[in-house]
Amino acid sequence: MTTGAIHVVAGVLRDGQGRVLLAQRPPGKHLAGLWEFPGGKCEEGELPIDALARELREEIGVVVESARPLIAVPHDYGDKRILLDVWQVAAYSGTPQAREGQRLTWVEQADLERIEMPPADRPAIVALRLPDRYLITPALPPEEADTIERGIERACRKGVRLIQLRLPGWPSDRLARLARTARNLCRSYGAQLLLNADWKLAAVLGLDGVHLPAAAAATLVQRPLPADRWVGVSCHDAGELVHAARIGADFATLGPVFPTASHEDAPTLGWERFADLVAASAVPVYALGGLEIDDIDAAQVSGAQGVAAIRALWSA
Repeated sequence: MTTGAIHVVAGVLRDGQGRVLLAQRPPGKHLAGLWEFPGGKCEEGELPIDALARELREEIGVVVESARPLIAVPHDYGDKRILLDVWQVAAYSGTPQAREGQRLTWVEQADLERIEMPPADRPAIVALRLPDRYLITPALPPEEADTIERGIERACRKGVRLIQLRLPGWPSDRLARLARTARNLCRSYGAQLLLNADWKLAAVLGLDGVHLPAAAAATLVQRPLPADRWVGVSCHDAGELVHAARIGADFATLGPVFPTASHEDAPTLGWERFADLVAASAVPVYALGGLEIDDIDAAQVSGAQGVAAIRALWSA
């Protein structure tokens, strides 16, 4: 937990139609009138999952049967600092009822972006939109464009819904040609395509966003694309995660968690250090480096959105 911050737990509950439950902060409270995920303060010595179950029982009268962490967001409101610990409630019993005078409403997930919500809730909205796996294409030469295209389609068929096209050194005309083809292919499967580094080309081609290397992100003071496009950042330490949040990135990758075939001697984080860094991050984070699909659960237990990978997702 962030030292000196108020630890707040909140739950994302869905109804049978997939809509998300929001509660409105009542008059007289901090940020009154804004909508938020229901929850409340974690008491001293209380486990977050226990606090979540207690708060949702007291506040809206439901019993949490299973839940998993989504994202923990540190936020400084000036007059107070909080750690908003958001959980996905996979199963619950009972019908939500307003037990503390608050208003409740069910909203479509796609509408969350347009609802007036506290700033600390915003990264959780992003996390709800992001999948648990993020494919980075292997850096093959231009002569293997067909291999890249086939690999992207194979990944889409197997359920990958977020893909980074990373082809360093390609001539811009060859890269643009493949990116257009990959864009159309991804859209036919409901997947989204980000381009590595070149946000200007990503915008011209109408791609879904850009993924910035840490060095490129370090030169920016704000996100290079509008809010309706993804901006991801490659990070390796706490400072880079802070900067990613400062420029308005939507998410980050963090690693390497474990050694990789291409960087066997590079310093690694391991799950413990990874979890510490993610706990202080204000944006969703994918674990990267030496990971398999089977590591998604371990990554999420450590606070990650999921796993980013080349080999594990390319060959899956």
